[in-house]
Amino acid sequence: MASIYTVGQVNNYIKRMFNQDFALNNIYIKGEVSNCKYHTSGHIYFTLKDRTGVISAIMFAGNRSGLKFKMEEGQKVVVLGSVSVYERDGKYQIYAKEIILEGAGLLYQRFEQLKVELEEMGLFDPMYKKPIPRYATRIGICTAQTGAAIQDIINITTRRNPYVQLYLYPCLVQGADAAKDIVNGIRCLDSMNLDTIIVGRGGGSIEDLWAFNEKIVAEAIFNCNTPIISAVGHETDTTIADYVSDRRAPTPSAAAELAVFDYMEFENKLQNYRKMLTTYEEHFIEKYKLLTKNLENSIQMYSPKNMLLTRKQYISDLQMHLTDCFHTILDSRKHMLQIYAVRLNGLSPLNKISKGFAYVENDSGESIKTVEQLKKGDNINLTISDGKIKASVLEVQGENNGE
Repeated sequence: MASIYTVGQVNNYIKRMFNQDFALNNIYIKGEVSNCKYHTSGHIYFTLKDRTGVISAIMFAGNRSGLKFKMEEGQKVVVLGSVSVYERDGKYQIYAKEIILEGAGLLYQRFEQLKVELEEMGLFDPMYKKPIPRYATRIGICTAQTGAAIQDIINITTRRNPYVQLYLYPCLVQGADAAKDIVNGIRCLDSMNLDTIIVGRGGGSIEDLWAFNEKIVAEAIFNCNTPIISAVGHETDTTIADYVSDRRAPTPSAAAELAVFDYMEFENKLQNYRKMLTTYEEHFIEKYKLLTKNLENSIQMYSPKNMLLTRKQYISDLQMHLTDCFHTILDSRKHMLQIYAVRLNGLSPLNKISKGFAYVENDSGESIKTVEQLKKGDNINLTISDGKIKASVLEVQGENNGE
């Protein structure tokens, strides 16, 4: 018996088949809008139909940012999206990523084809992008002579820097001959040795902006030696010129902001740099003044003259110290001498004699210290304070025997 599958398994299998088909994952489908409903969740449910059939479609809320018009019954549109199966209902439908009106859809398809072609040729490669001069003074403008774009650029330039020179090449920016006119403008301005060129116009539909999606314009921008800022349409508009140019600006006013440096801000920066430089110079000078002074002090400290003076001062200090030590020792010795003199004076025989004592010696000059040295009849000499006396011993008496 053959295998039996559930409805869900079959639907899931068919969905995988749809998802694996490359053509169905990124497909353009054109048709008439029918049964269009804006859901409270933000999703848009509708049907695409033509004389041969219908297909259900849904655009989720997350993709609605690219929708530039309100969908209504009967509109001819081109839907870019992927075809897949809604498993619950078992039906296929297109999940829309972008929706554009049919006339614009053909142009959009041409836009995508040219974009791929030029990208493969390398015209969008960042390595070819030239830097926009920071302080441009000569700026070329390739746009219509009348209109908001040129006025916006003039107003921004006058406000930011009245010293910048603007060179306008008035050209067509819409219509059959616009692309050739833009190319002539780019080449003319490129020959004038300008700092940068602004190429652009105000916003509009894809049909209005189509001149900036032409291949000849893209090639002219790529071959231009002068850096180019593209400023086409509003912020949400994107053209081939934006991809090829050296810098994209979302609006002509923004292009002027990028190209023209603010003179007052520039002047303020110069003033600040001047103050910073002056402060740095003063700090630098003071720093090296102090260093020079320290070096001078070091030179003076280690100069022969200063070293000689230092040695002389050292010798003088030693001399003073030696003198002080000498006087201290001398005073100490004087004091000790006085003490010894007093002691010696106290022990001096002359001092004793002056107080009534006499110095006794025999005829031989020997000092008589004990009675045992004398006997009766010996001659002795007595020395007193004012002279000498010769005497004879009449009697000798000892303390112990009474002699």
